[in-house]
Amino acid sequence: MARFVIVPQWQGSPSSRAMQLIDGAQAIAGDLPRASCTTIEVPLEAGEALGTGVLRFSTLRRTRELVDLELGPHTEPVMLIGGDCGAAVGAVGHAAHRHPDIAVVWLDAHPDLHTPDTSPSGAFSGMALRAILGDGATGLALDGEVSAARVVLAGAREYEPAEEGASQQLALRTVDAAALSEPDALVSAVVATGASAVYIHVDLDVLDPAAMSGVTASVPFGVSLADLVTAIARVRAALPLVGSSITGFAPASPAAAVDDLGTILRIVGALA
Repeated sequence: MARFVIVPQWQGSPSSRAMQLIDGAQAIAGDLPRASCTTIEVPLEAGEALGTGVLRFSTLRRTRELVDLELGPHTEPVMLIGGDCGAAVGAVGHAAHRHPDIAVVWLDAHPDLHTPDTSPSGAFSGMALRAILGDGATGLALDGEVSAARVVLAGAREYEPAEEGASQQLALRTVDAAALSEPDALVSAVVATGASAVYIHVDLDVLDPAAMSGVTASVPFGVSLADLVTAIARVRAALPLVGSSITGFAPASPAAAVDDLGTILRIVGALA
């Protein structure tokens, strides 16, 4: 049975709706087997930047420590449920320690390639993938466990100029949202990395707004649910899945969460 770690972190998001990420994580957890779930008690306080350029750094760092402690003993694949996508960085690091040659598939409407020096908001969610690649604030960024050659950025369609430059400089493999309608587009990119295992991250805003309303920043022309689930299945058929994460659920109210939970649970099923 899959293991789930629930991390209702909101401090990495720049959105005025950030605290609704707590409701989103809790709503997903409510539909998962209770015996298979562990919830991280995210600190209540917003936290301080402490000169890092990362908004709310102190709380993000404490949450990361708690995630690392929880994941440390696990040898089986774990699915992290956020919260904002910055919560997934520690989960990627945990999987990479166990499987040094993993590919990381980052499915997100935003590339999350800022550093503290380029981010206009200082929000860690916009730096998450760059932190996985080892660039970012000490205590949040990984230490080189994942190379750019083994990352596939998929579904991203709202780049800021600094992120466009970073993607080109890092020579990232990318699969745009329209290409994900082709069943083998994602798996071909993953296999091309030469990895022997894969970690899959899904920020729910990768979906088209018609398929998912409860996100903090919808972006038009996203991926359909059917295409996303098919793409995940093809990747899983090609390589063993050694970790995953789903983040970014921010329903307008706890009652409104019901409208999107069917969609989310199909993604959970595809990953679990």
